[in-house]
Amino acid sequence: MDGLQTKTPAKPGLTYPFDERVPEQGEATEIIPGLYWVRMRLPFALEWINLWLIDDGERGWTIVDTGMPMPETKDAWRTIFDNCLGGRPVWRVIVTHMHPDHVGNAGWLTRKFPGAELWMSQLEYISCRMLVADTGREAPAAGTDFYVAAGWNEAQVDTYRSRFGRFGKGVSQMPDAYRRLSDGETIRLGGRDWQIVMGNGHSPEHVCLFCKSENVMISGDQLLPRISSNVSVHPTEPKANPLKDWLQSCRKLKSAVGDDVLVLPAHNTPFRGAHKRLDHLIRGHDVGLKRLAQRLAEGPRRVVDTFPAIFGRKIGEESLSLATGEAIAHLNYLIAEGKAVVERDGDGVDWYRAP
Repeated sequence: MDGLQTKTPAKPGLTYPFDERVPEQGEATEIIPGLYWVRMRLPFALEWINLWLIDDGERGWTIVDTGMPMPETKDAWRTIFDNCLGGRPVWRVIVTHMHPDHVGNAGWLTRKFPGAELWMSQLEYISCRMLVADTGREAPAAGTDFYVAAGWNEAQVDTYRSRFGRFGKGVSQMPDAYRRLSDGETIRLGGRDWQIVMGNGHSPEHVCLFCKSENVMISGDQLLPRISSNVSVHPTEPKANPLKDWLQSCRKLKSAVGDDVLVLPAHNTPFRGAHKRLDHLIRGHDVGLKRLAQRLAEGPRRVVDTFPAIFGRKIGEESLSLATGEAIAHLNYLIAEGKAVVERDGDGVDWYRAP
């Protein structure tokens, strides 16, 4: 999902021009002519996701992101269809990335409107199909070994085994074909040119959409105003360095858009102050890396021992998996920078220390 979202206070320089016009579920707020803000509930601590409805004229409508496949969400979409589409169909569904709150209803929507196309980046589509294929499988040894190495106890590993393969329950049956979105590509939405700006780290190939003429960017989870998106290592690629990808993506976004761009995020509310927010996200990870390096200099640590240095608070069982993935992302970053080493003991547990 979207991960261990760390709440951050509103920063000077960030403004929220639509805070007085937040739509209720089943309603739509116009952001610019032909682009509408829709919100759907989520079954998480993070209660809402923002979705976007774009008027493509005679051809119909484009939806950007889709919400979770829950009866409540589908009812809200039906209300939108009855009250906002003017009798024209949805012809295209764009998904920023493969997490279930974004892709969950994509299949349902494309089947509801025969001929509607799914547009995603290649890695997001393939990754989603791969995770859905795990439904019903037993947890692989690579997964249990990964969490044992992180310092999980037997009960926690058993919980992982019991929950493995649940991704597919949060995603309606995916279309068997899609249209690939590529970094730097320009597409037409609502009679305007929108450039694809790809991000990495939170997910494999996250799509952001930037309209230069209107100075508006649909950012998905790649840029959020009040929470930090989870950046994790997963059992399928235990040596990955997604934090490096994330920091590079923050700098890439900063060069692609101005500080005054109107950011339409997947969570919280639309805002301006993109450069200030990106700088704050970069600084936050820099501080966490420095604290982590100091902790490792005091002596060897397991992954689960590093949580206070990175998050500054106690991690409960409900966030253990997300915190573990993000902690390993920071540790792998330090290893790649030559600032940490790791050794596995006879019980299969990894111990990290300063070189």
